[in-house]
Amino acid sequence: MVQPGQPAPRFTLKDSSGREWTLDALRASGPLVLFFYPRDDSPVCTREACAFRDAYQDFLEVGARVVGVSSDSEDSHRAFAERRRLPYVLLSDPGGETRKAYGVGRTLGLLEGRVTFVIDTEGIVRMAFSAQLQSVAHMEQALESVRRLRAGASASHARSGNVIPPTQ
Repeated sequence: MVQPGQPAPRFTLKDSSGREWTLDALRASGPLVLFFYPRDDSPVCTREACAFRDAYQDFLEVGARVVGVSSDSEDSHRAFAERRRLPYVLLSDPGGETRKAYGVGRTLGLLEGRVTFVIDTEGIVRMAFSAQLQSVAHMEQALESVRRLRAGASASHARSGNVIPPTQ
């Protein structure tokens, strides 16, 4: 699994509307919370997705973007996002190549792993959290991580005389 301090593997994946997204585009405006989950509509995955949905405004307030990734199809993602009112992008990784690049394995060799990464604007992984059944903890760990990144950036800019305006 990719560890904090390591570069995040680049990727290009499609969302539910067929639009292609790259790692570089997703991290350009602020930290990226990239969460890999096993399957749309499964009970634990739904809890995780809804936890990110319910805290979405908190992520926006610290300038972070939330993106979910699974091997489900674009159509499955579209239905899942509509049914659960998910305000963030879901990307389809049908062959699992991005999952493999990030070192997200399988649990007991059967179920795709559940791992969340926080990636900074330079493309460096700042947090990696793996827990198959602790769905809400993924959101909590990611939010804590992006808040620390924001606080560190604010302190760094304050020392240099620059001021970071509040995120809208």
